[in-house]
Amino acid sequence: MAGAGLAESCGSGLAGLAVPTSSQGNKMEKVVVVTGGGRGIGRATSLLAADRGYAVCINYVSDEASANAVKAEIEAKDGRAIAVKADVAREEDVVELFKAADTLGPLRGLVNNAGMLPKFDRVENQTRAKLEKIFGINIFGPFLCAREAIHRMSTKHGGTGGAIVNVSSVAAHFGGAGRTVDYAATKAGLEIFTVGLARELAEEGIRVNTVRPGPTETNMMVGPEQNNRAKDIIPQIPMKRLGLPREIANPILWLLSDEASYVTATTIIASGGR
Repeated sequence: MAGAGLAESCGSGLAGLAVPTSSQGNKMEKVVVVTGGGRGIGRATSLLAADRGYAVCINYVSDEASANAVKAEIEAKDGRAIAVKADVAREEDVVELFKAADTLGPLRGLVNNAGMLPKFDRVENQTRAKLEKIFGINIFGPFLCAREAIHRMSTKHGGTGGAIVNVSSVAAHFGGAGRTVDYAATKAGLEIFTVGLARELAEEGIRVNTVRPGPTETNMMVGPEQNNRAKDIIPQIPMKRLGLPREIANPILWLLSDEASYVTATTIIASGGR
């Protein structure tokens, strides 16, 4: 049965959230936070993590309905999940997000999936406000979430280890000239963050890796505001199709698992050959 006290989604705080109890044994020892976990790649990752025995803390910032739908789907299979509203660019929200995750049990994984793809524009038209927003979500957020995860998982801090997976983009390689240089720069920064953090934590029981998706069937690619972007980009993909969110979630879950126990500071490219 789903854990007691988890019937309602969390807001930014912890009011009304009880520590769950469960008859599922070692599931209490396997908790993962998935930022942006209600839609797209995040949704697929949350669902697959639950299938693999994780209790899932599903983060969202505005789409509460989608996050609650993922939570309900997990609980329908006797899994455990909570949906927590938090803007990862806000330090106080991140602190509360991880306090909420603590109610599920000891943290073992973090998936930094939340990201912002801004309106396409050239660098000459950028404003500081726009840059602060995208860097806040795509760079500051993963740093802040990693900080909270480290304090819970690092053997230096009394933890038992774990894994962090950062979700990047092929834009980090191609650069996004004329359209998304800002977005590409954040994703390239995220990949360098992976390498540095992985080496920093290698002796503390935490592995850190990146999955770099190619064009995938998410709102960023096929949403109503994308104006047939998928149609334009599919011919550039050797497999001649978009990836499915589950096809990105699979390597994420592998990197979280003990099967990847000797893998750190690495990027897995899931791009259909692009």
